[in-house]
Amino acid sequence: MFYTIFLQADSSSLMSMLPFAAMILVLYFFMIRPQMTRQKKEKAFQAEIKTGSKIVTSSGIHGKITEVNTTDNTITIETGAGRIKFERSAISMELSKKYLAPAKK
Repeated sequence: MFYTIFLQADSSSLMSMLPFAAMILVLYFFMIRPQMTRQKKEKAFQAEIKTGSKIVTSSGIHGKITEVNTTDNTITIETGAGRIKFERSAISMELSKKYLAPAKK
């Protein structure tokens, strides 16, 4: 009886692993890879931040960059409430003219 069970396991072991391998590939191409490219783009954006850019922080604060300090990796943002100092990594995205322009109908 055990002999027939081992024979069945040997012939279909590769076929039983195929769905798991397919799920891992789907997870990689639809979840992990896009997140890695997004992180690379955000890191490149944070490296090229310049004074005068209108930005949004990761916490949702909108402002304009008034000072970039490269020695301690901080930036100063002017908001409606005043000036706030942030780490460079806290900058999420830039508000370009494309996003600020009203939509045409």
